[in-house]
Amino acid sequence: MPVYALGDQVPVIHPDAYIAPGAVIIGSVEIGAESSVWPGAVLRGDDGRIVVGARTSIQDGAVLHTTPFTPTTVGDECVVGHLAHLEGCTIHAQALVGSGSVVLHNAVVQTNALVGAGAVVPNAMVVPSGAMALGIPAKIRPDCVAPHMILLGMQSYVDRARRYRDGLRQLTD
Repeated sequence: MPVYALGDQVPVIHPDAYIAPGAVIIGSVEIGAESSVWPGAVLRGDDGRIVVGARTSIQDGAVLHTTPFTPTTVGDECVVGHLAHLEGCTIHAQALVGSGSVVLHNAVVQTNALVGAGAVVPNAMVVPSGAMALGIPAKIRPDCVAPHMILLGMQSYVDRARRYRDGLRQLTD
């Protein structure tokens, strides 16, 4: 797993976090306890900070970047799906960002909100707690997300990270 400092920008990774082989972490990136970053994910904190809370999964192929003006923050107990792109946005605790979705500058996904697979959340949009953001550009469907929908997925990745930490072994070069 390549983890790189960029000048004086040094990643801070909690010892209980799982970083999969093939994930890339560069610069001003902080990853919390029991979080996981999966193969092909790139967290590039070159222009500003990226913060990933505790018990959050950043799944395969996801890209997290930032701007010089706006950090990228993902709260505790979140799920960021495969191939998602987050840049200069805030994802509150216990939110889900679906596979292949994009969340852009100054957008906010509140607690217990869900960004559907393939959706594009444009600059400065707020996805309210309990709502889904669906489509391109995203449209809000209020009051349709139950917290257990997100927490089950979150827990499955916390458990999966433990399994990988304990049992993954490379067989060939």
